[in-house]
Amino acid sequence: MQYIKGMQFYQNDKKTAITLGKFDGLHRGHETLIERVIEHQKNDGVDSVVFAFDMAPLYEKIKKKKESLITNEERAGRLFGRVDYLVECPFVEAVSKIEAETFIKEILVKQFHAKYIVVGTDFHFGYQKKGDYHMLQQYSGEYGYEVEVIEKKCYEDREISSTYIKEEVKKGNIKLVTQLLGYPYTVTGEVQYGKQLGRKLGFPTMNIVAEKEKLLPPNGVYVSSIRIDGILYGGISNIGCKPTVSEKEQMGIETFVFDYHGDTYGKKIEVALYEYVRPEKKFDSVEMLREQVEQDIAYGRKRLQGFGSNF
Repeated sequence: MQYIKGMQFYQNDKKTAITLGKFDGLHRGHETLIERVIEHQKNDGVDSVVFAFDMAPLYEKIKKKKESLITNEERAGRLFGRVDYLVECPFVEAVSKIEAETFIKEILVKQFHAKYIVVGTDFHFGYQKKGDYHMLQQYSGEYGYEVEVIEKKCYEDREISSTYIKEEVKKGNIKLVTQLLGYPYTVTGEVQYGKQLGRKLGFPTMNIVAEKEKLLPPNGVYVSSIRIDGILYGGISNIGCKPTVSEKEQMGIETFVFDYHGDTYGKKIEVALYEYVRPEKKFDSVEMLREQVEQDIAYGRKRLQGFGSNF
């Protein structure tokens, strides 16, 4: 997969199957769109393209905090090896002012050589959001492409959307979030030096700090899995405020990894959350803390076996 930041850097003369959207969660609804372009890639000899509008510039402009279910890097990781191109298009002012018909003619047709365009029913594009799937269909005969419109996926009569999933992440409903995404909610980060408290207790931990826009569930302990150098391990993770080198408080994840004894400082790891266990708690003694961690570990091992994971 080629990961391209900026649509102006896409250069390829081959016909494509392209899906467009914000893809700000990569949930089950998005997966349906992506699967369709992959099917066209396999069956029709075209390149598969995921075109993702990056809304960060808009949030900066309106001075609103961006809350992301998935970071750009995490999205690229999930799509790697599946599609030919992931093209990120920062939603800067110049992009927002492109007329809808111009976007079809100059970008989809001339630049991306679209043969198949796959979008959801709520997809809008172009200046003042004047473009939609009806407009794409209107110009399909003139420009020689086919449009596929995918209906929204639902979970228990509610449409799956990034907004819905964010609500459930904030509530800590991690099991439901997994159902809506189609995979466990995951946080990626580089392992940093902590206060070594876990090591002193006999449970060495790995500390990562989430990117500032990454939405985290409520503070507390979670059953988790951890991917290190491509290998999956079981573990338990605590979400809470972690001091950084600059002494500023940032939300982070501290994880004890079952049956792992290597050095991970400076490595990027993925922490997937399976189940909320308990809230953070202040203990009266180190011994009480150690006993609680032992209970958490025992519970985590048992639950991971129940999930059918091979740890």
